[in-house]
Amino acid sequence: MSHIKPKGSFVALVTPMNNDGSIDFEGFRTLLNWHAENGTEAVLIMGSTGEVSMLSPEERRAIISQTAKMKPGNMLMYYGCTGNNTETTIDYVRYAKAEGADGAIIAAPAYICADNDAITDYALEVCDAEDFPIGFYNNPPRVKTDLHWTDILKLAKHPNMVVLKESTTRVGQVAQVCAAKPDMSIMCCCSPNLGLVIPTMSLGGHGTANMTGNIIPQEMAVISKPWKTGEDAFACREAWLANLPMLHFAYSAINPVAIKTLMRMIGLPSGPLRKPLKPISGAALQAGVDAVRKLGLEERYGFRVSPSVVAAE
Repeated sequence: MSHIKPKGSFVALVTPMNNDGSIDFEGFRTLLNWHAENGTEAVLIMGSTGEVSMLSPEERRAIISQTAKMKPGNMLMYYGCTGNNTETTIDYVRYAKAEGADGAIIAAPAYICADNDAITDYALEVCDAEDFPIGFYNNPPRVKTDLHWTDILKLAKHPNMVVLKESTTRVGQVAQVCAAKPDMSIMCCCSPNLGLVIPTMSLGGHGTANMTGNIIPQEMAVISKPWKTGEDAFACREAWLANLPMLHFAYSAINPVAIKTLMRMIGLPSGPLRKPLKPISGAALQAGVDAVRKLGLEERYGFRVSPSVVAAE
């Protein structure tokens, strides 16, 4: 029996934290329900947006156990399960499956800078370990390893490999993957600097695995809807161009500094960044506030800009 494959807007959630730095589980509940109500079709908990590399193993397991019980409706719940080696990654995947997750996303383990053959074998070994939906995040800026499209198509042959998130700048790579019509969802990062969203969707991509949906979920749902008609294409283009101010703001600092700072300022559960990350301020933060107001997000979502929240840090 084939696995359900994510499509549409697949939002990489922040990890909401209390003022003392502990995990804000009720904040997670609020965010999950809000996304389900606003068109998000899947969420990734504990991706790079979720500050996963700074969470302890105990926190990671607690987040899986607690949030898996909060699943709202049919929204898919995926978890970042990359460990620092193959066995640790498999352990996290098995834990997520046992706790009721819908799937796991893995990337190359950070810092080791393994070659493509090693990471391809690593991903296949994780897929072999459990009958469970797995996605691969090709993110060379974070982990150095950069899989070629031929490596990705090897992964796509595995029945448990259900989704790709591409975070390179190579439209040609996306085209080669789409042309092969693999049995997997093809998604990309929403960074306007990478410039992959419109090409990916036009080539037959299935959505975006995005960060900016933390602030604009309805808009990212429109941008991420697979193109079946000309209306889908024009709606995507219009929403992409209209929301460029927020998209650029989201990537104006290392993920998730800008987005998490702004979320806290407008009243969404987020809390402080985990040190040594620090919130942005001044003109850098004002760009986000200006985008909120220009796009009418206060009226649409009920956001309330509260500068004192960030100033208190």
